[in-house]
Amino acid sequence: MTPETTPTDVDDRVAERLAAALRCATISTEDPTGAADEAFEQLAAHLERSFPLVHAELELQLFGHSRLYRWPGTAPDRVSAILLAHQDVVPVDDARRWTHPPFDGVVDEEFVWGRGAIDDKSRLIAILEAVEAALAEGLRPRHTIYLAFGHDEEIFGDEGAVRMAEHLRQAGVRADLLLDEGGVITEGVADGVDRPVASIMLGEKGYATVRLRVQETGGHSSMPGRQTAVGRIARAVGRVQDHPMPLRLTPVIADMLSRLRAAMPETRRRLLGIAGLAGPMITRIMAARPQTEALVRTTTAPTVISGGVKANVLPQRAEALVNFRILPGDSVAGVLAHCRKVIRDPGVQLELVGMSSEPSRTTAPGPAFELIARLAEHIVPGVAVTTGLVPGATDSRHYDDLAATRCNFAPIVLTQADLATIHGTDERISRVNYARLIEFNRRLIEELAHGSTREERR
Repeated sequence: MTPETTPTDVDDRVAERLAAALRCATISTEDPTGAADEAFEQLAAHLERSFPLVHAELELQLFGHSRLYRWPGTAPDRVSAILLAHQDVVPVDDARRWTHPPFDGVVDEEFVWGRGAIDDKSRLIAILEAVEAALAEGLRPRHTIYLAFGHDEEIFGDEGAVRMAEHLRQAGVRADLLLDEGGVITEGVADGVDRPVASIMLGEKGYATVRLRVQETGGHSSMPGRQTAVGRIARAVGRVQDHPMPLRLTPVIADMLSRLRAAMPETRRRLLGIAGLAGPMITRIMAARPQTEALVRTTTAPTVISGGVKANVLPQRAEALVNFRILPGDSVAGVLAHCRKVIRDPGVQLELVGMSSEPSRTTAPGPAFELIARLAEHIVPGVAVTTGLVPGATDSRHYDDLAATRCNFAPIVLTQADLATIHGTDERISRVNYARLIEFNRRLIEELAHGSTREERR
């Protein structure tokens, strides 16, 4: 593809198919009584109506509301790719702050608006657009392709991705490529880089939430002891936050910086040229910004604190939740041990709550990575392509052992302001970005149809 043939827009019919999916309020909550069954059924009907060839020619297996499609290849003994996306979205905090209501699926001349426009319905619908077009052209892949669309990624995927991945595992599936959300092309986000950066993530950080809990006798506030339960829990939270886990330059982040070196100013190029010696200095520089600190440290985020019932009553209990995103090389057990060490108070009870996961395996760049990189450069000419780690949690972690190479990436160009809309206010995707996403998937499927992720074709 030349720069002159890069995508410029999508027509109204294509934009409307995405908008219709955004009108299905497939909200995931941890409250089982809040299941959005009707919305998921509406979305399923929309998919089957909008993509008739996909639903006529691919095999479909349901896992609750999750959808696993199998597209048999002409040599079906091998699997070229597992393409992931998720149907569910997070709740909206305050719909009154949105330019357009979050579930109205408004289409204007520039954007398609709505919760899920970036995370992650645009990827889901773009994949189906590409497969439908390929089927219309009579294209059939050389090796089998799976499409796995979970319904509960936002609440950790236990009923969707976990079950689909286990089904594939039992079937003995081993793919060349696992492709999911997580990396994008950022503009003006990477400090000191003079061009858009395409971050093709090769793994993701782990996840753990630690509950800190204190119990005291209580009593009247006119006769307090030296420390109340609230004071004690606040002190413990302060110690955890003030003593973060150590900075560390992992191999994947060293590779990321090495790939970006050519796009950086001369002073930084020189520093990265001696990265083996200047590692501590590099990590300190990266730790100066939250966006880059997350790449060189297990992050610590106190998120909830509670305790007490009345201003003149000594609290009998207090607790706090602290969320950690765990760097490869650290562990869930290591996070707990670190908390005990820095709190230094046996009266503060510690326990894991909710879901926790270890950092994923980080795959090395290979033919599948090079394919994704080449397509990114075609879709957005002039980008700096690099590797990285997804700081959040995705469904990919459940499929970790099912592919030789894992890539988390979509070729949409986002600014810092655009990134803030994900899980935030005014989530939207530009028509240009949506065109890029469809074209990327169309070209990916063409490449996969010829088995081009395999080194054997060289």
